[in-house]
Amino acid sequence: METVLITGGTGMIGKALTQALIERGFHVIILTRNANNKKTLNNISFAEWDIQKQTIDKNAFAKADYIIHLAGASVAEKQWTKKRKQEIVSSRVDSGKLIADSLKNIPNKVKTVISATAIGWYGPDKNGGKEFKEDAPSSNDFLGQTCKQWEAAIEPVSFLGKRLVKLRIGIVLSNEGGAYPEFKKPLKFGFATILGNGKQIVSWIHIDDLIRAILFAMENEKMEGVYNTVAPHPVSNKELVLEIARKERGRSYFPVHVPIFALKIRLGEMSIEVLKSATVSSEKIQQAGFIFQYPDVGSAISQLASQRNLPG
Repeated sequence: METVLITGGTGMIGKALTQALIERGFHVIILTRNANNKKTLNNISFAEWDIQKQTIDKNAFAKADYIIHLAGASVAEKQWTKKRKQEIVSSRVDSGKLIADSLKNIPNKVKTVISATAIGWYGPDKNGGKEFKEDAPSSNDFLGQTCKQWEAAIEPVSFLGKRLVKLRIGIVLSNEGGAYPEFKKPLKFGFATILGNGKQIVSWIHIDDLIRAILFAMENEKMEGVYNTVAPHPVSNKELVLEIARKERGRSYFPVHVPIFALKIRLGEMSIEVLKSATVSSEKIQQAGFIFQYPDVGSAISQLASQRNLPG
């Protein structure tokens, strides 16, 4: 039985990934700050690490055949104060540094490291409508520079004889958290809330496809470097919101545009991101052989709505 060491294992993606790994017969070790409070069960165990102190459980690290690095403070959970920005950056950069340094200094048998990153790497769409591909430069905005530092922190892994895959993940659609439940909340009152003019392009991925893509990257030894992890058919914010409304409410909803000024008041600097149009290409990961189960937003939302419909 091979062992997968996961950072960020208690988050939305981490929980789904852990379940998928267990079903495939892997043993999973989840790195956490409080391993003593967790119980080992069903081929899942816990080990301690401390990003600030740059310490990690050496025994757990030595057992790993694969590392999947998902750790990072939520970008959307709180307003981007100066302190929160520091948390967003340091949680990614310092954790990546700890993984890379540990691979260098602790005897191990790790073959592959899969590291999450994000399509925040890219800035807003340029004139001409070309999709962003992996060779595009990082944006100079906050998320672009955060992703640049994030990827740079884990990059030394590739010089240690380990296969490194960096997945630039789009907006994840899941019933368990993230954007989808937020879009659904106003629908309880019959409103489909479109952000701004709704024309901004959203590059998204269904949670099941994301988990399958991570496993695919882990097991496909030919994959190396950066891959956009987004569905083949990005949509506008308006298309996404109305598709959710149709699947959840049928015809009993009213489209409502949330004005840009209101978003700026509510979200602060984060409003730039929800209003940004980013059309990201999935071509590279598809050329590697990955097949999306939910390539279009209609099939993705249908599946999610069938799992958990709104009451009433």
